[in-house]
Amino acid sequence: MATTPPFGPRIHALAIYLKGFQALSYERRRGLFRDAFGLSVSEGALMNMFISAHPRFEIEAEKAKAILRAAKVVASDETGVRIEGTNSYHWVFHGKDAVVHQPDHSRAARVADEMMAGHEPKVWISDRYSAQQKHGERHQTCLAHLARGITGFAASTVARKKKELEKRLGALLASATGCDLARELPAKIGRARDQLLTFCDFPGEVDPTNNTSERKLRPCVIQRKVTNGYRAMWAAKAEADLRTTVDTARLKGANPFAIVLATLA
Repeated sequence: MATTPPFGPRIHALAIYLKGFQALSYERRRGLFRDAFGLSVSEGALMNMFISAHPRFEIEAEKAKAILRAAKVVASDETGVRIEGTNSYHWVFHGKDAVVHQPDHSRAARVADEMMAGHEPKVWISDRYSAQQKHGERHQTCLAHLARGITGFAASTVARKKKELEKRLGALLASATGCDLARELPAKIGRARDQLLTFCDFPGEVDPTNNTSERKLRPCVIQRKVTNGYRAMWAAKAEADLRTTVDTARLKGANPFAIVLATLA
């Protein structure tokens, strides 16, 4: 059981912020506290700060999950990470009002099912990976470049453009070809056809890409490259709850360090 560190809340918050959002190692944080503040902080004390803070961030993470489980539109993605010496995954789920990070040893659909706890959003946004399918009433497959700027169109314009795109897509899929490679690509598009233009029916609410999920995972990828993962699952969960708390509050413009400090205060 971790003991309460003998430091004030700002030092405690700074130690956690530097680890989670600046990817500073234990050694570099010790050096910073020594050189900048004249404080001698052991690696054990830094670890205790992280452990003792987790319950508070866990509470905030549960609040974010409750918000997510009522969301109309949910996007999700995952990236690889080493946890306890095994190949594992860092998932992110987010809606308009909440962002939830979740580590797991699995990349299976079970992770998304457990996260949503029976809630089926109107639209689920993801890539075409099978574990990301069938979690919403409708699905939007990530389209990197299609219909850029559609959120600024009038509803009638969106409806017209959707009909035009569907007509062009139908003609493309019906085209005959003697090339095996050319036949394979339309076949893939055909299987995903009902997931390509969902965003047209929800202008301003559903993105045509899943780029937002990728941006929310980018700091986790940097952390993975710097640290090579986590020795224990508790550490991965603690950092995921920290990121969940901060990323959800940042949706309303809050400052990351201020969020950490307020959670600990």
